[in-house]
Amino acid sequence: MEASQPVAAPRAEEASCSSWGASSTNTNLPVMSTESVEIDDALYSRQRYVLGDTAMQKMAKSHVFLSGMGGLGLEIAKNLVLAGIKALTIHDTEKCQAWDLGTNFFVCEDDVVNMRNRAEAVLQRIAELNPYVHVTSSSIPLNETTDLSFLDKYQCIILTEIKLALQKKINDFCRSRHPPIKFISADIHGIWSRLFCDFGDKFEVLDTTGEEPKEIFISNITQANPGIVTCLENHPHKLETGQFLTFREINGMTGLNGSTQQITVVSPFSFSIGDTTELEPYLHGGIAVQVKTPKTFCFEPLERQIKHPKCLIADFSKPEAPLQIHTAMLALDQFQESYSRKPNVGGQKDSEELLKLATSISETLEEKLYIEAEDIVESLGKPEQKEFLPRGDRYDALRACIGDTLCQKLQNLSIFLVGCGAIGCEMLKNFALLGVGTSKEKGMVTVTDPDLIEKSNLNRQFLFRPHHIQKPKSYTAADATLKINPQLKIDAHLNKVCPATEAIYSDEFYTRQDIIITALDNVEARRYVDSRCLANLRPLLDSGTMGTKGHTEVIVPHLTESYNSHRDPPEEEIPFCTLKSFPAAIEHTIQWARDKFESSFSHKPSLFNKFWQTYPSAEEVLQKIQTGHSLEGCFQVIKLLSRRPRNWSQCVELARLKFEKYFNHKALQLLHCFPLDTRLKDGSLFWQSPKRPPSPIKFDLNEPLHFNFLLNAAKLYATVHCIPFTEEDLSADALLNILSEVKIQEFKPSDKVVQTDETARKPDHVPISSEDERNAVFQLEKAISSNQATTSDLQMAVLSFEKDDDSNGHIDFITAASNLRAKMYSIEPADRFKTKRIAGKIIPAIATSTAAVSGLVALEMIKVAGGYPFEAYKNCFLNLAIPVIVFTETSEVRKTEIRNGISFTIWDRWTIHGKEDFTLLDFINAVKEKYGIEPTMVVQGVKMLYVPVMPGHAKRLKLTMHKLVKPSTEKKYVDLTVSFAPDTDGDEDLPGPPVRYYFSHDTD
Repeated sequence: MEASQPVAAPRAEEASCSSWGASSTNTNLPVMSTESVEIDDALYSRQRYVLGDTAMQKMAKSHVFLSGMGGLGLEIAKNLVLAGIKALTIHDTEKCQAWDLGTNFFVCEDDVVNMRNRAEAVLQRIAELNPYVHVTSSSIPLNETTDLSFLDKYQCIILTEIKLALQKKINDFCRSRHPPIKFISADIHGIWSRLFCDFGDKFEVLDTTGEEPKEIFISNITQANPGIVTCLENHPHKLETGQFLTFREINGMTGLNGSTQQITVVSPFSFSIGDTTELEPYLHGGIAVQVKTPKTFCFEPLERQIKHPKCLIADFSKPEAPLQIHTAMLALDQFQESYSRKPNVGGQKDSEELLKLATSISETLEEKLYIEAEDIVESLGKPEQKEFLPRGDRYDALRACIGDTLCQKLQNLSIFLVGCGAIGCEMLKNFALLGVGTSKEKGMVTVTDPDLIEKSNLNRQFLFRPHHIQKPKSYTAADATLKINPQLKIDAHLNKVCPATEAIYSDEFYTRQDIIITALDNVEARRYVDSRCLANLRPLLDSGTMGTKGHTEVIVPHLTESYNSHRDPPEEEIPFCTLKSFPAAIEHTIQWARDKFESSFSHKPSLFNKFWQTYPSAEEVLQKIQTGHSLEGCFQVIKLLSRRPRNWSQCVELARLKFEKYFNHKALQLLHCFPLDTRLKDGSLFWQSPKRPPSPIKFDLNEPLHFNFLLNAAKLYATVHCIPFTEEDLSADALLNILSEVKIQEFKPSDKVVQTDETARKPDHVPISSEDERNAVFQLEKAISSNQATTSDLQMAVLSFEKDDDSNGHIDFITAASNLRAKMYSIEPADRFKTKRIAGKIIPAIATSTAAVSGLVALEMIKVAGGYPFEAYKNCFLNLAIPVIVFTETSEVRKTEIRNGISFTIWDRWTIHGKEDFTLLDFINAVKEKYGIEPTMVVQGVKMLYVPVMPGHAKRLKLTMHKLVKPSTEKKYVDLTVSFAPDTDGDEDLPGPPVRYYFSHDTD
C-alpha cells in the first residue's frame, strides 16, 4: 500500500511549517556521494577528536532504522544525523497531537491541525541538519505479524514507543542475522527511562576509554624479577594494573626498546614489568607509551536481560533504584499489554492493578518491591489529581509529570542564558518545550553571545544551518527557538558578560532574573558570572562538556557553596626553558610554534602599529632618541622597520633566514653551550631524559616539511607586510630561483646564557645594550635617508590566529614549524589534525554529551523554580564512553563562626547606609552598632582602606567614605570586605562577610 513506501526528504523543498534552513543551493555542504567516506573536517573536526576516524568512517557507511518520532525518537534522530551516519529511516504510524508540541521540537501547530504523520512531519527538518545524511520516512505497520526481512539492509535498529513483546521479537531477529544487526531500545515514561543495547555476542571495542595514550618518562629500571620502573620525580604515571606499555629510547637496558609489557602498579610513581635480570643494566632515559588493546564484549538478548537485569547505577545513594524502576516499567508494559492503553492519571483502580503487577514481577526477580519517586516529584507534596489532568495543550505531557502549578511557575520564569553555543542551543530548545518565559504577565528568556556562527558549529549547535554561517549566534538561535514555541518571549544580545558590560548586566538586571544559566567554555567567565550571582543572590546552573564527558552543577542561594568555593588545580604550564631550549614532547614543539606565530604575526605587528600611532613620524623618533628620550619599544620597532621585506622575494629570503636560525643555528648554539658529554655537578649526564640533544637540520627545498615551512612563513610575512603574491610565486621553481640568491651566514657561537631553571619565567623585558642603541639610530637614519620610513612603511597588518580557516596558512605554518623542531629534537611528529587541536586549544565535542548535560540542567531548573529543599538538588558527572553517570549531592554552604554566636555564609551580605559626610570611623561604628562586632580592617577589592598597623592609616578614620572610595557618579554603593581582631594575640584576623555600603539612606 502507498503508506508502506519510504519517503525521502526533498533537498530543496519547503517544509510544511516555516523551514529552519531549506535552501535550493548549498555551496558550504555538498551532498556526499554514496561511496565516499572522506570526512569533512571543517564540519566534523570537534567530533573527530572524540570518536576518531575509524569510528567516523564506519558511521558514514551505516544505515539506521529508528522507530517512534515522539520526543525521545526525535532527540535520537537529531543526534544521529548531526553525527554523520550514511542514511536514516525514521518510522512512525501515529498522527501529530497537541501534546507532541511539548516534547517534539520539530512538530509545529500546523502539523497538529492537519493531523500529519509524525515521521513525515519532521522528515524535512531532520534532513536539514546534515546534507551528508540521506533521511527517509516510513509509516508501515510494525506489529507481531510484520515480516521483518525489510530490516536486513540496516546495520542498527533503534526502537522507541514499541511494546515489549515486539521489542523481543525484533531483538531476536537482529541476533539471527550474520553479522548481527545492532539493536537498541529506549523508553521514557514521565520521569522514568530505560535503555537497552544488544550488539551481539562478539562486539569488539578498539578503545574502551577514548583517552589519549599516556607517555611516561623513565628515571630508573631495576635489574630484578620483576623489574621496577620508576618515573621522573613529581610526574605520577596514572596507570592501572593490567595495562600494556611499549618502551623506546632506553639507554643501557636496550633489550626493552620496542617490547610491549603488561604492568602491575606499585606506587603512583612506579610499576613492575617482567623479568629484567638477563638484560643490560639501565643507564638513563627512556619513554613508556601506553598501548590501547581491543576488548570484546558479549551482550545478552532482551528476553534474558528482562529476567536477569544488569543495571547501571547512576546514584550510589540509591543502589536499589535501577531494579525498582525496571520492575515498575515491566508492570507498566504488562498493564498496556492487558488493557491496550496506558494507566489513567491518578486513577485508583489502575494504581492498584499496577502495584499488583509490580509485586508479582518483583517476586520472580527475587527482589522486594520498593519504588521511590524521583527528586523532581518527591517535593511536590500531595497535590490534587486535577493538577496532573490533561488540558488539551502542548504542556499536557509535562503537566502529567510535575503538575499544573509547577508548569505555571516555569512559564513565569525570567532566565538569563550566558552563551549560545552547543549547550546554549540545547537549553533554548528545552526552554521552548517546557514553556519557560511564555506567560503573558511575566517571564522572559534573555540570551547573550558575541560570537558568529562558524561551519564547525553546525555539527553540534542544531539550531543553525549552513546559510546562517557568519551570522550572530544569539539572534539566529532566538529566531529558531520561536519556531519551536512561538509563545516564548526571548531577548537576544551580542554582549560578553564581563566587567566592561556591567552597565548593561547591572545589579538591577540580575535581580530581575529568577535563574542564571551558563553555557560557557572557559573557567574565568564562569567565575565572573558566579561572582555576580553571589553578589545578587541569584541561583546559578552551570554545565560543561569535553568529548564524551560532561558535568552539571547547581548553585542555590543560602543552600549550596558557589562555583568559586572550589578551584580546580590550574593547568600545568610548560616551563619557559623547556619551550625555549629543551622540548621533550610534541606538545612542547606545538606550543613553541604557536608562540612563534603569535610573536611574529600578531604581537610584533601590533606593537609596531601602536608605536607609530604614538609617534607619527620616523624623524620625530630619531630626534627624541638623539636627545636622550627613552621611548618604550622603540628598539624592537626600529629593528622591524629596518628588516621589513619590500617584495615577495624578500619575504622568501626572510623565511629562509628564519629556518636557519630556528632549526640549525639554535641547535649548534645549544651544543656549543652544552656539548654531548657535559655532566652535572653530581656526575650525571646533562643530556638525559627528559632533555634531548638537538641535531641541526640542513635546509633542502625537496623535503616537503622544509618546503611547507618556507612557503607558509613567506606567505604570512607577505600578509603582515601587505605584499601581494601570485600562484606562480608559490611554485617550487620560483622559490628555488629566489633561494639561489640568498646568502646564509656561517654559524658563530654567542656568549648568551641558556636558561636551564624550570622555575624561571620568561623575562618581561630584554635589556638594551649601548651597542643596540647606536645600531638603532644608524638603522633609523638609513631608513629615513633611503625613503623607507614613509607613512605606508609605518603600518603592518596584525593577524589573529584562526584555526578553522584552512586557506589562511596559520595551522600549516604551525604544523611545519612544530614538526621541524620535533625532528631537530628526535620527537615523534604530529599530523596537521593533532597539531590543530593542540595549537587551537580545541575542546573535543559531540552532540550527545551536550544534549545529556542540558537535559540534566533542565531538571535542576524545574527544582529551583519549584523552590525545592537542599536534599533535592543533584550535581552530575558523566562519561558516555565508559559509560559512567554519577549523581552526587551538592556541596552544602559552610557557616563561618566569628565569635559570640555571630556567623555568616558566602551568601550573607551586611549593609550599611551612610550619607555625604559619613567618615570611615562612622562606618566602623555603624557596623559595630548594627552587627555587634567592631571591624579592625576594611578592604575594597585589592585596595586596603584601613589597616591599623599601616603607617598613616589612623588619619584615614576622619576621612569621608566618598573621599576614600572615590565612587563614580552613577555608583550607589560599594562592596567592602571587613575583618575582626582575633581572640588571641598573634593569630590571624577573623574574616567577615562582604559589607555593602550605600552612599545615601534612600538607596537599597
